[in-house]
Amino acid sequence: MIPPFSSHVHQTNIFLARSRVLSTLAQGVIKGQLIIEDISSAESHQFGTCVEGRPPVVLKVVSQDMWARILLSNDLGVSEAYMQGDFDVSSLKAMFDLWLDNRHALSNLSSTFSFIFALFSAVAIKALGRQNLTMARWNAEVAYDTSNDFFKCFLSKEMMYSCAIWGEEENGVRGDLTIGPTPGDLESAQHRKIHHLLKKARARAGDRLLEIGSGWGALAIEAARLGCTVDTVTLSVEQKAMTEERAAAAGFSDCIRVHLCDYRKLPESFKGQFDAFVSSEMFEAVGPKHHGEYFSMMDWALKEDRAAAVITATTQAESRYTDYQPDDFARHYHWPNCHLPSATSFAVAVQAAVPGRFVLESIEDHGIHYPRTLREWGRRLEKNFNSKVVEHMKERFPQLCDEKNLEAFRRKWMYMFTYAEAGYAKAYTSLNCWTLARPVSYRSHHWRSCSMC
Repeated sequence: MIPPFSSHVHQTNIFLARSRVLSTLAQGVIKGQLIIEDISSAESHQFGTCVEGRPPVVLKVVSQDMWARILLSNDLGVSEAYMQGDFDVSSLKAMFDLWLDNRHALSNLSSTFSFIFALFSAVAIKALGRQNLTMARWNAEVAYDTSNDFFKCFLSKEMMYSCAIWGEEENGVRGDLTIGPTPGDLESAQHRKIHHLLKKARARAGDRLLEIGSGWGALAIEAARLGCTVDTVTLSVEQKAMTEERAAAAGFSDCIRVHLCDYRKLPESFKGQFDAFVSSEMFEAVGPKHHGEYFSMMDWALKEDRAAAVITATTQAESRYTDYQPDDFARHYHWPNCHLPSATSFAVAVQAAVPGRFVLESIEDHGIHYPRTLREWGRRLEKNFNSKVVEHMKERFPQLCDEKNLEAFRRKWMYMFTYAEAGYAKAYTSLNCWTLARPVSYRSHHWRSCSMC
């Protein structure tokens, strides 16, 4: 939960913080319009100009703590102010769009304190190796061991916590906005994504597949249905239990083995045993200091011939990419210490770690599919976060018995869905899918493909 802000308020002059924020908004909001209504003072402030087809963003200040939070922590401060109920807004998505459209001018909002904090956190994550074995396990517990019942609130039936791929059957990536969401559309799109990854990895009956990041077993079970033997690796106790339970229910206990360990601690018997490697949206948790270990592990586990690897991860645009990435809302509250590669930094890291061992067969951009996935998760959470789930959460996490904490928890997740949706929709972030293959396997595969044409 977010700590009370009163101690910080005493150290920061609210009036000065408010003046600084309003001054920055006056200079920085150029595209679009923002209206701030202060409930306590009955004052209203208007910034920017209306854009046709885009109503103004109306932000209502509920607590004066908001000003100091924003000045001291910028991006993180806005998220904490929202979670604590310091403000309400007419549309979270419109607020994020406004920020992204004006982000360069609004960058002056950062105070000296927040700049130093951001710089220190970036250096700590990169240089101090914040993804060592102990930290990696803690990060998994924070991100995924909240409660299986909670994740069931918003995920599709197979519980894929990653981007779906939307097709014409679901009316495309904007079908929920143009036609409306329909029952089973997320399930269908996630099923398509799973089979797309398995096809890219060339998985076939009799193959042995290694998956790093089990999720709740959806990809492992589909691979088993194709006739593969699967070893899937996770750091989450909750995910391991449910994956094993689901594998047994589907009749695949004999061909799906779930390992509770770090990718750096795989059994020696894995060396050179796998035909295919798949990892869906786990690479962000590796960290640049450990990229070499990750790709060396992949090389060590895969067979010398025909083997292929498919990895998906959220990425930063080349123009913004840096090894040093500071703390922000996503890293602080959902995926601690995560690091986003760029499309090319990933490929460079592979060759640096295992030169000549893999060919980059293809790279795909799936980012356009993420906004609808996130909107659907948000709709499902709003619908299914009911009394039964809440009571279970309160039993497990007594601090949620405080209604303010419970509401902050709910708002945290709704904020994340919309925060990420805006980022992907504006191409501020994207999602790439890299397919790597052994050089001989790559040439052989393409020769066969051409011979069949």
